[in-house]
Amino acid sequence: MVPAERLPPEVEAPASCAECPSKSIIVAMDIANVSKSPGPMAGRNEWDMVLTDGHASLVKARKLFRYLPSEPRCKVCNNPFGGLAGRVLAAAGFTPSRKNPNLCSRCCDALPAGGIEVDIAILFADVRGSTVLGRRGAATDFASLLNRFYITATRTLLRHDAVIDKLIGDEVMAFFVRGISGPEYRGRAVEAGIDLLHAVGYGSDDGPWLELGVAVNAGVAFVGNVGGSVVDFTALGDPVNVSARMQRQAAGGELLVASGVADDLMTEAPRRQLELRGCGQPVDAFVLTA
Repeated sequence: MVPAERLPPEVEAPASCAECPSKSIIVAMDIANVSKSPGPMAGRNEWDMVLTDGHASLVKARKLFRYLPSEPRCKVCNNPFGGLAGRVLAAAGFTPSRKNPNLCSRCCDALPAGGIEVDIAILFADVRGSTVLGRRGAATDFASLLNRFYITATRTLLRHDAVIDKLIGDEVMAFFVRGISGPEYRGRAVEAGIDLLHAVGYGSDDGPWLELGVAVNAGVAFVGNVGGSVVDFTALGDPVNVSARMQRQAAGGELLVASGVADDLMTEAPRRQLELRGCGQPVDAFVLTA
C-alpha cells in the first residue's frame, strides 16, 4: 500500500485548519502570496510538465488547498470557492472562471489549449438504487443525501490527489495521473476506491449509509482542455468509457479493478469476467470489498 504522504515544510498546513476559520485565512493568504497557479503555457511540453513531470507550484497549491474548506473547488488546483478561505483567495484572483465555473480563473487562463495523451487511472463511483431512493422519500431528503455523498467523495478522493472530473447526479468520476497524483497513481486510484467504500460505511458496525459501487480502469487517454468559448479540463478515451461500464456491474460494496491496473495490490483478490457493451472481449477484473 502507498504510505501516507507527508507534506514538505514549505507546504505544511495546520492539521486543524479545516475546523479553524482563522487558520484557514492565514493559510489562504500564504498561498495567495507564494503559491501561484502555473504561469501562461502554450504547448505540449507544458502539458507534459503538468501531467507527467509535475508542475511544482501546482503540486504545492493542490496540497495546500485540499486542507481548506469548502466545496465547490477548482478541478485543477483544488482552490475552494466557498467559505472564508474562498473569499480571501478570491481577492487574489482565485475566482470561478467565466469560461468554466469548475475551474478558477488562474488555472483556466494558464492552461494551454488542447492536451496530450497520457496514461491515467480512472475511477467511477455510482450510488446504487438512487431512482428508488428518489421516489421513496422527499426530494429535499434525497438532495441532502446526495450532497453528503458529494462532500464525502470529494474529501476522500482529494486525500489521494485525484482530479475530480465530474460530480453528476448520483455519480462521481475522478482520474489519477503521474504529474498530479505521483508515481504510484494507479495504486492510489485503487486505494481511493477502497477508502471511498469505507467512507460511506462499508466495513463499519453500522453498515453503509449509502449503497455504492466503484470501478477503476487505467490506460492511455486524452487529458486536457476541450471546448471553445466554454472549456473543460477533462479526460477522454476508451479507458474512461470502459471504467464507466465496469462501474455499472459493481454491486453495492464492491470495487472492480481491471486486470493490469495495479496487480501487485491484488494478490488474493477474486477475479470476474465482465461482459461490457461495446467491448469485443470480456474484461478481466479483480473484485475487492471494504
